[in-house]
Amino acid sequence: MSYSLNEVEATAKRATRGAGFSWGLAEDAAKATRWLCAHDVDGVGHLADLLEQSDCSLHAPKSLDGVLAGEGDLCPLRTGCLLSDSAHLLTSHPMVIERVASPVLLLPFAALAARQLKTPVTLDCDGMTVCTDGHIVSATADWPAMAQTVTVTLGGDLPVSSVRKTRATPRPADWNALNRLAHKTYAPATEESRLLGAGAGLSDND
Repeated sequence: MSYSLNEVEATAKRATRGAGFSWGLAEDAAKATRWLCAHDVDGVGHLADLLEQSDCSLHAPKSLDGVLAGEGDLCPLRTGCLLSDSAHLLTSHPMVIERVASPVLLLPFAALAARQLKTPVTLDCDGMTVCTDGHIVSATADWPAMAQTVTVTLGGDLPVSSVRKTRATPRPADWNALNRLAHKTYAPATEESRLLGAGAGLSDND
């Protein structure tokens, strides 16, 4: 079954929040997932894998000095936000990121950095190279579940165009996984909410 990108973004946002991330980070994750799906990458599947295995326990980089690393495996969402917020640093030196989970989720943030700097950005993920200018992506190859080293640099070769999608067709298991997490953000029904909701409640319309 296929879903609109709006549905993907809304579900990804609630699922990320349901997994324990802040609403702000959930919004970033949702936009990243939408961007991946629009560029023919299984953003839903990658986000579902990350949320189900991380339980919000992955770390953010400790600093921007030299290599970006943490006390444990890095969260691609937290690291990606740092990457896009600090895009200007790429004009002086590459960013080297160590031990990051679901590294494909860094790609939308690199795309945002490319749009900010108005130049392509290249990610080298353990030898696999992908370039984007924020609109075009050079490859949508299979990404590993964990990368030992991701190097982000300015420049790179881009094709004339790349695939763009308006709908996503995630695996049912991945879509269901996001919806299970999203369900955690819904407030439980109360007697008051039931009376204020659809239906006659205690009123007698006869």
